[in-house]
Amino acid sequence: MIAYDSHNWLSALALHRADTFRKLFPALVVLGLVTWIIGYLEVRYLPAGSRDHLKNLLTMHSLLGFAISMLLVFRTNTAYDRWWEGRKLWGQLVNVSRNLAIKVETMTATDDGATRTMFARLIGQFAAELVRHLRADKTAVELDVEPHPEIPAFDRDKHVPSQIVKLMLGRIQRLTRSGALTGEQMIVLTQDVNQFLDICGACERIRNTPIPYSYSSFIKKFIVVYVITLPFGFVFTLGFVAIPVVVFVFYVLASLEIIAEEIEAPFGTDTNDLPLDRLATQIHANARDILR
Repeated sequence: MIAYDSHNWLSALALHRADTFRKLFPALVVLGLVTWIIGYLEVRYLPAGSRDHLKNLLTMHSLLGFAISMLLVFRTNTAYDRWWEGRKLWGQLVNVSRNLAIKVETMTATDDGATRTMFARLIGQFAAELVRHLRADKTAVELDVEPHPEIPAFDRDKHVPSQIVKLMLGRIQRLTRSGALTGEQMIVLTQDVNQFLDICGACERIRNTPIPYSYSSFIKKFIVVYVITLPFGFVFTLGFVAIPVVVFVFYVLASLEIIAEEIEAPFGTDTNDLPLDRLATQIHANARDILR
């Protein structure tokens, strides 16, 4: 995610790696050439009677412009809601991780330290494994240079976050049976641990449920048809000035769609996606410091 100063207009005007202008530049050049060809042919070869009919296209564009703007507003708001919900879920994961670490620290003060060491790693491991799970990345993430005897190797063919939560709950149950934890303390810790999978499931819902294909495909087709027909009416009122006008209209409409596509899947590695690696590192550092 890009960190920036919202009050600095100069930095906002600068081109960066995630700017849609870079992605759309080839299409903008092609559209400018198409507009020039259409304008040249209309002005040079089209009969005067046919020109009046083409001028009426501006009325159609005025009516359709309102419809396409409403579609893009809904599209962008829906994508941003998914991005913001993902950020709230990871903020909740940060809080739950800290709360669990503090409770384990205070409730196992008389323990030999093995429980605190185990939870310090598992809490951070859950965040790292959740990042990998949401990105479907098979590369292992090692949070501890020294292996822990109570943490076996995870079965990568199964749901790894669930395996981590199972280890946490198993440790809590053993401490309760041995008398190190009371029944009330077990319930409190279990509630916190259960929230880990609740957050994981909510993130999976965002990750595995994209915007319906028909809706996204319709908007793209609508934008292309709308922009391609603009030169036929604009040339007679604007002349060859229609070239930058049509290019700019396409840039605005297509940029909104590209931005929506990027932020509707907030768990990836794009520039505007959530900083999951930084959040996972923060969770691990917090758990380690609390349970030191």
